[in-house]
Amino acid sequence: MPARLEALACAAGLSREAVHSQIAAALDVVVHLVRGPGGGPRRVAEICLLERESSGLVVALPALTFAPQGGMIPGPSFEALRARFPSPLEGEAPW
Repeated sequence: MPARLEALACAAGLSREAVHSQIAAALDVVVHLVRGPGGGPRRVAEICLLERESSGLVVALPALTFAPQGGMIPGPSFEALRARFPSPLEGEAPW
């Protein structure tokens, strides 16, 4: 995702560093949607947190990946995503 934004912004005349500064200031989470084979409705494939590295570049770290057959697979930034949300209320589905 950062690479796509970088390509678009660089084509518009922004430097790579400026693009990543804008990304870091504006975005926290990215929700990746995909379509199944042959089209059809979109589904959530992955939720990533954006993190700025010491180089200043932004990387997308997977928090949750959703398998096409169902089920969630926690990623390296799962606990950081979880910490951003309060605990579920009684009777609500947990992560």
